[in-house]
Amino acid sequence: MTAAERRLALREGLSSGRLLRFPGAFTPLSARLIEEKGFDGVYISGAVLAAERGLPDIGLTTLTEITDRGREISAVTGLPTFIDADTGFGEPLNVARTVESLEAAGLAACHLEDQLNPKRCGHLDGKTLVDRTDMVRKIGAAVGARTDPNFVVCARTDARAVEGLDAAIDRAKAYVDAGADLIFPEALTGLGEFETFREAVGVPVLANMTEFGKSELFTARQLADAGVSVVIYPVTLLRIAMGAIERALDTIESVGTQAQLVPDMQTRARLYELLKYADYNRFDESVFNFTVPEEHR
Repeated sequence: MTAAERRLALREGLSSGRLLRFPGAFTPLSARLIEEKGFDGVYISGAVLAAERGLPDIGLTTLTEITDRGREISAVTGLPTFIDADTGFGEPLNVARTVESLEAAGLAACHLEDQLNPKRCGHLDGKTLVDRTDMVRKIGAAVGARTDPNFVVCARTDARAVEGLDAAIDRAKAYVDAGADLIFPEALTGLGEFETFREAVGVPVLANMTEFGKSELFTARQLADAGVSVVIYPVTLLRIAMGAIERALDTIESVGTQAQLVPDMQTRARLYELLKYADYNRFDESVFNFTVPEEHR
């Protein structure tokens, strides 16, 4: 699928009335596995992007870094890719350039948040919000910068933990009026709050099912029944992988060999299958297996 087709697929999914599930990919290879397992899209987390670089999630990564990772992941999957654009990397003009860059990299959607820099991970305390008017201007700039009208601009608000639920809804309504296609209310505390949010804002709502946060880890069925349109699992795969890596290193250090870990490993054959070795081999044959006509020998 082309980038335009993937954006259209996301738009159609948002209007379908069903819940779209977007696990977070921490590598292009993990994105390919997400697609194979039948999910609706691939999420690319800013927290994960920072963690990969050994950095905390406080706005230290750059537009170039997230665009490059978004391009790498979008290139290997036919699913819509949805990326965390933090606070947009500056003021409205910077936000416009952010959207232009992400759209050109093949992404289908991004979300922008209403925190002041240095931003904090959404489920931490001590967050500070930008003025509502400033965020409205950023959303307007993002919407105006896209060349494909199907590129989805999602507005994230962190106001629930700072100003309360009613204020968060008021902010979200203003962001919708500015053109946001999807609302991401961070750190809601219960299914009832998701229901209230969805009824109030009138556009699709996203749920962040991150572990160790303020929200309970609701099931897909519970979220769908609450009217949620998109659920992301942003850091799940990274946490699983890092937990397994740490346990493996402990085993190698204490036992002196990785032999007992082998049954839990992805096999070489399975890795080659995901990497599409056979497809590359067929491509090589089509390029290099040919017969030179007699007159040119």
